[in-house]
Amino acid sequence: MEGLVTLILAAGLGKRMKSKHPKVVHKICGRTMIEWVVNAAKDVGSNDIVVVVGHKAEEVKEVLKDRVKYAYQQTQLGTGHAVMMARDLLPEQGNVLILTGDTPLITSQTLKSLVKFHVEEGNSVTILSSVVEDPSGYGRIIRDESGNVIKIVEDKDATEKEKSIHEINSAMYVMDIAKLKKALRMITNNNAQGEYYLTDAVEIIKQMGGKIGAFTASAEEIMGVNSRVQLSDAERVMRKRINYRHMEKGVTIIDPETTYIGAEVEIAPDTVILPGCVIEGKTVIGSDCEIGPNCRIVDSHIGDGCNIMYSVILSSKLGNDIKVGPFAQIRPESVIHDKAKIGDFVEIKKSVIGEGTKVPHLTYVGDAEVGKNVNMGCGSITVNYDGKQKYKTVIGDNVFVGCNVNLVAPVKIGNNAYIAAGSTITEDVPEGALAIARSKQTNKEGWVQERIKKGRL
Repeated sequence: MEGLVTLILAAGLGKRMKSKHPKVVHKICGRTMIEWVVNAAKDVGSNDIVVVVGHKAEEVKEVLKDRVKYAYQQTQLGTGHAVMMARDLLPEQGNVLILTGDTPLITSQTLKSLVKFHVEEGNSVTILSSVVEDPSGYGRIIRDESGNVIKIVEDKDATEKEKSIHEINSAMYVMDIAKLKKALRMITNNNAQGEYYLTDAVEIIKQMGGKIGAFTASAEEIMGVNSRVQLSDAERVMRKRINYRHMEKGVTIIDPETTYIGAEVEIAPDTVILPGCVIEGKTVIGSDCEIGPNCRIVDSHIGDGCNIMYSVILSSKLGNDIKVGPFAQIRPESVIHDKAKIGDFVEIKKSVIGEGTKVPHLTYVGDAEVGKNVNMGCGSITVNYDGKQKYKTVIGDNVFVGCNVNLVAPVKIGNNAYIAAGSTITEDVPEGALAIARSKQTNKEGWVQERIKKGRL
């Protein structure tokens, strides 16, 4: 909606989270709660967003940076007081969408409908309400016999009759800014909590002659997060939404209940995600892949036709038709080119693996540049660290590295070279050469019998 201002209340202490961090910076599916709310507001078309911060304000600002404006509530004296702190950042006319930073499940679709309802009904205030089975702790929506909204009563100030009402206030609203500013000058803290309630402003606006309405949303969307248990509940809901969205776009997820996909992950159609996978950050996965079971992939790009099982991939890029695992780890800044194989118990660290190269098993490749069609034998290692500095290993194309080889960096292996099994290579190997660096074998015949005779075996 053009000209719509959004005000997000995010100054609370969040005591029930029992955390050293502000409540609203805790994450749901890899994104902070406050970011979910800000993004929903932006999707409505509200680009002018003010966030009221207080407790650990710098942590909230570190998350949102300059995407929003900030108001500061030094002492938390209620929702009405929080809005007072942002009054000077609001224009004189128009509508303001008021949201809370701890309701990450609210959707832009619901907010769009709320704003549209507010405008079409000509309301001065529209409350986002919900009907719940257990309304304990929530403010109740009080209506007259004709169904018109009269006021909101906070749970602690409600009578027994009012407490029996199941329509509750979500603490989210659309309000006429001019009327809101007038009402803020008139609210008091004469209540059980000694706080300035924004709900009192609603009643004052009604007394001014303003029209009050309520738009009903699902209980799921207005769920606030005040504890670690509720954080887990919200995570479960959001995870289901994300997984279903991917499935609707053509991704097969075998068991959504055990699959954890972050908010910003992209997956192309016809990829299959097996149980136990955790896919996070800005990961992009191509089509016709099989991921899992039990993989963790973070901030990585995976091409088409890859098969990854029981493995960890962090901040790396994989091409097409690559096999990884089981039990492999690809550490940050690695690049694996097409048709490569990274096998079981292999670790790749900050290295480039060429097209068609095989690193089948029990191998460490660190700080290395490995060419095309190379075979790294079982137990081969690039020795990249001398205790103070890291050094680079360069391996050319079509190189065969035997089992249990140590390549002590800095070292270069030329194209088409062979490294004999058990060698420790400390000097460059020319193109097409066979490098052998191991002791000559000696057999001492009869040695065992002699040791037995002497009682030593």
